[in-house]
Amino acid sequence: MKNKFKVVRYNASYEADWNSFVNEAKNSTFLFHRDFMDYHCDRFTDFSVLIFKDEELYAILPANMVNEKLISHQGLTYGSFVLQDSAKLFYAFEAFKAMLAFYESNGIQEIEIRVIPTFYNKMPSDELDYFLYKANAQLIKKDVLMIIDYAHKLRFQKNRREGINKATRAGLKLKVDSNFSGFWNDVLIPNLKNKHNVSPVHTLEEIELLASRFPDNIKQVNIYKDNKVVAGTTVFLTETTVHPQYVSGNVDKNSFGSLDLAYDYVINKMCKDKRYFDFNISSEDNGSKINEGLIFWKESCGARSHTANTYLIETAAYKSLQIVKA
Repeated sequence: MKNKFKVVRYNASYEADWNSFVNEAKNSTFLFHRDFMDYHCDRFTDFSVLIFKDEELYAILPANMVNEKLISHQGLTYGSFVLQDSAKLFYAFEAFKAMLAFYESNGIQEIEIRVIPTFYNKMPSDELDYFLYKANAQLIKKDVLMIIDYAHKLRFQKNRREGINKATRAGLKLKVDSNFSGFWNDVLIPNLKNKHNVSPVHTLEEIELLASRFPDNIKQVNIYKDNKVVAGTTVFLTETTVHPQYVSGNVDKNSFGSLDLAYDYVINKMCKDKRYFDFNISSEDNGSKINEGLIFWKESCGARSHTANTYLIETAAYKSLQIVKA
């Protein structure tokens, strides 16, 4: 391969180049934009890289460092080796090897990659999956996601339709608005505290900041009863997918069907130009356990199974990594 690849560590001087690349890459979402990644930059030691081919930006890896290990990315739902839309297999392979060599030369021994689920890709992009196989990467986690394919959409089952009717009879109102505080303070935070003794990953201030930066990608859907938020969902919209990042309802959610009303809207009304609806992970303990209740509920909305993988790769693998050409 005659083309020369150069790898550089990300710094703020590359922000415009990075963001422009993310907007056009074939396997990226707005989560890789620096305006999203950097909202919590104080929590992570960023060690993202840019890979150039003959001075043209060819690939990036969003990542942070923990001791001598790299994670792509600990502050995001997923990471990945992100490629330009015109990337070709053999060039991408050389770029990947150059990236591993760079990290090894900087004292990084291992990279943990939570690969972006394939339905988020704008076009076929399984290069990384093949490279990881060739490098004998270790599969350390396999999560079960539940998704709806809008090209083969199933009807809500009877119990979900009954829930929607309950919500209508109870006089619940749905609004897409900017009332994140009503949802966070009255529903989401109390529920997570009571059920799991945890807090949302994003604080109210952080989600409001991100929504202001990405108004087309982050929407708040609230369910009101007597002008009070009783349920809601914070929805992340990518080019291909509708994804409820947070979903919660008060203690009356089953009696009044508030979550059924919310899901009916985000699944059936926010899907313009989208291919998939992502219910998120339904497995626990690194994929070793399946949450039966979640699976049942999501399948009753028409969702079916998809898997997402996390791999561990040694950076030294680049020394023997090759593709044998027929």
